[in-house]
Amino acid sequence: MWTKLLRSPVSWATVVLVGIVAVLGLFWFQPWKLFTDTRVDDALPVIEVSATPTGVASASPVSSPSATAATGNQVLAAGDFVTHEHKTTGTAQIVRLADGRHRLVLRDLDTSNGPDLRVWLTDQPVVSGVAGWRVFDDGVWLEVARLKGNRGDQVYDLPASVDPADFRSVSVWCKRFSVSFGAAELKTV
Repeated sequence: MWTKLLRSPVSWATVVLVGIVAVLGLFWFQPWKLFTDTRVDDALPVIEVSATPTGVASASPVSSPSATAATGNQVLAAGDFVTHEHKTTGTAQIVRLADGRHRLVLRDLDTSNGPDLRVWLTDQPVVSGVAGWRVFDDGVWLEVARLKGNRGDQVYDLPASVDPADFRSVSVWCKRFSVSFGAAELKTV
């Protein structure tokens, strides 16, 4: 019986078709990324420590405890990530550098790895839960870059033509499946 099946052209066509579907499925979903991590440790910009009228340093975030010199770099907006499709934690910041350029800083990002992940700035509000998974491509959005890694500190330069005030959230966006892994609302600091 098995020899008869192996000689049948229909059997061979079925085996080839199943093989092609399996290869395409592996390419499309990339399931191994669920079990691998890419860690990034970009140098974070030092944030200006300003003094209040009482002479006590303000609560502005700094990149390290030893950062005491004024640098002129300022956090304009910041927010913590909320989970969407995959558990995501960390903080997003828009930083204006002393020279006027802007950077998007992702601090302590921790999310799942996935296929075709991007960093997006959007004009959409951050909505928790399933309702927030797919809202970010509904309005105005800017693809900043491919996500460098799913863990660690990351810094992305924003184009000079971009006004950070036009955006109210950051999303770790899976472009292949049009879904947010997690997002942070950018609140003015």
